[in-house]
Amino acid sequence: MPITNSPSSVTTTIRQSEDLGKLVRQLRAEQGLLQIDLAGLAGTGNRFIVDLERGKPTLQLQKVLDVLDLIGLEVVVRRKGGNRHGE
Repeated sequence: MPITNSPSSVTTTIRQSEDLGKLVRQLRAEQGLLQIDLAGLAGTGNRFIVDLERGKPTLQLQKVLDVLDLIGLEVVVRRKGGNRHGE
């Protein structure tokens, strides 16, 4: 999971659901939140947060996006390898 640090942002390449789970767990802990705290803020059950942090691949996408937003992350989709095919 490559991470690039700069003063204004952190970019992480996610290739598997487990990668995303590890990142969520890390940021939640850095923010001093328990899983139950994040679940309450997200309006979801604690089990959802546990499953997300374990990398369960079948979670509801919108709920995942909502949790990411709560911990200060956004999803950006781009082509692999950057600028290809004249784009």
